[in-house]
Amino acid sequence: MNSGQLSFDDLGVPLQDVTWVVVDLETTGGSPAKGARITEFGAVKVRGGEVIGEFQSLVDPQIPIPGFISVLTGITDQMVAGAPRIESVLPAFLEFAHDTVLVAHNAPFDIGFLKHNARDLDIPWPGNAVVDTATLARKTFTRDEFPNVKLASLAAKLSTVSPDHRALTDARATVDVLHAIFERLGPRGISTLDDLTTFTAKVTEQQRRKKHLADGVPAAPGVYLFRDANDEILYVGTSKNLRSRVRSYFTAAETRSKMNQMIAMAQRIETIVCATGVEAAVRELRLIVRHRPAFNQRSKNAEKANWLKLTNEPWPRLTIVKSVQDDDADYIGPFGSRRAADAAREILFESTQLRQCTQRLPINPQVPSCILAEMGRCLSPCDGSTTTVEYSSEVHAVRGVLTRDPQDLVARQHQRMQDLSAMERFEEAASIRDRTHTLLRAISRTQRLRAITQEPEIIASEPTDAGWNVHVIRFGRLATAGFLGRDSDPELWLSQLVALAETVEPGFGPAPAALVEETEIIARWLESDGVRLIRGSWVWPATMAARYLDRFSWDDHLASLDA
Repeated sequence: MNSGQLSFDDLGVPLQDVTWVVVDLETTGGSPAKGARITEFGAVKVRGGEVIGEFQSLVDPQIPIPGFISVLTGITDQMVAGAPRIESVLPAFLEFAHDTVLVAHNAPFDIGFLKHNARDLDIPWPGNAVVDTATLARKTFTRDEFPNVKLASLAAKLSTVSPDHRALTDARATVDVLHAIFERLGPRGISTLDDLTTFTAKVTEQQRRKKHLADGVPAAPGVYLFRDANDEILYVGTSKNLRSRVRSYFTAAETRSKMNQMIAMAQRIETIVCATGVEAAVRELRLIVRHRPAFNQRSKNAEKANWLKLTNEPWPRLTIVKSVQDDDADYIGPFGSRRAADAAREILFESTQLRQCTQRLPINPQVPSCILAEMGRCLSPCDGSTTTVEYSSEVHAVRGVLTRDPQDLVARQHQRMQDLSAMERFEEAASIRDRTHTLLRAISRTQRLRAITQEPEIIASEPTDAGWNVHVIRFGRLATAGFLGRDSDPELWLSQLVALAETVEPGFGPAPAALVEETEIIARWLESDGVRLIRGSWVWPATMAARYLDRFSWDDHLASLDA
């Protein structure tokens, strides 16, 4: 088994290779929500039909055990006095159960108690897959064989252990029941964890009929494409294990109605094996943007962008555009929507006297001024009220905010928020907070893009257990990717990789020679732990706008008012 908890990429594991922890709890009552506490843990770890470990502990519930519970289980107040408390036992059990599938008879009861106590103790629930032997038995055996699926009834025929309402004994009996179920299911073709999941849950007939589409899919990282009868792409996805991920679409793990519609239309599945996870993510993105598959949500927003532009003309202005051009203008973004770009521009308008009219003005304009000029909110170059030197000084200040350091704007807006809050005009203060935050995020995003898109070539590596993932990045675009094994000649291998890399021409301004989202995928990877540069360099600017974002958190702002 891989380290970590079972996920989509582990569903294809053969049952004999799965490590199971069969757990049973004894409690003071039937519901943790009503105050019932755990009094005993019992668990058996098995793999390949062999017991490889056991876990048992009484637990001090810190409340009296009801008399009828003591009669049923034999556990008394005297027995648990001095026993460890749940805050000690639960972490020990979760360590024992790490990287396993949890099994219980009537699993919602036992797992419900475990999750409830984990929440109370602020312990993250690890997310182990769960199997319920009661549900399995109900689907495996006929009513003639077992009129009911109580553990005692099943164990009477399937186990040499007699359940006695003590946790470890009952867990041992459940192990035998589990193995008996596996023996019965084997001839029915249920041999993997996803087979078992499919068997115990509701799977549509459509999913069952289309399951053969996953045959032959490799167990490797990469991209998968569902295609219809006309070979049109319906959906694009990515996974570190293509076989397991694709097979999951035909199991109960897939519950999305939209995906079931897609499966009904699918006629074949194409896969593209990738050297690294980053390559897979980039390929997925490029395919979605190129083909706009009907069942990919991201297709609706593919290539949508809004940039805030400080124009390069005799009397520059702020405008919102859909793309970056080679025109020596200054751009920030992209914004996720036109509304966000408008909000950022409004903050700049409130902090500057740049003109807000939309027409391009000649060097010597003679146009009547507008109301903004009369209010002193515009230098009014249209009617000759200002000089080119004075207006250029205002443009230079705005350019400094957009491309260098927004410190002055941040200070002004923060002071405005404080003044408005002091007057209890909280809605206006919140509006300034939100719009300034939007502007700063866009400036920060642009700075991150520019730091990478200006670099002709960056080669970086990330260590893995077997070698290194290596990426060649040119002007913010992934030019190629490869996996360097520990037994390879690194210099020869690297020269061959670089020779195969795509030739990339730079983009305009901060826009990369690729989709913005692709460059941001690469940026996040470059920032991740363990990544090392082989060639080239990149640094975030010291004046990153991101360092000011906390000032426009409402909680931080209110705290500053209270200070």
